Amino acid sequence: MPPRKFSRFTFATGVSDSGGKIYLTDYEPYRFADLADNRTHVAVEGDTLWTLAYRYFAPLPSASQFWWAIADFQPDPIHDPTLRLAPGRVMAIPSTATLTEVILNERRRRDS
Repeated sequence: MPPRKFSRFTFATGVSDSGGKIYLTDYEPYRFADLADNRTHVAVEGDTLWTLAYRYFAPLPSASQFWWAIADFQPDPIHDPTLRLAPGRVMAIPSTATLTEVILNERRRRDS
């Protein structure tokens, strides 16, 4: 079964081993870009990547599933999403337009 449409693994490819088992390759994350419509968020106690995604990408269905876009978009990417965000950490948040038109772009998936 291929990755779901808005999964970060949409940008991975499947490779088969000699036994026919399919594995996903690493995906190429969309790294930080200094864009005019970026937002910044100063983390407070209790913030998680999921709550930030829900807050900033609210117009999208299942907005919290885009936590990975925030994690990858940091100038210093977050590799372990289970760690708590330190209060006071400044987070770069891509706009909803950047998420949908650039990060999740079908052409980007085909070119990766």
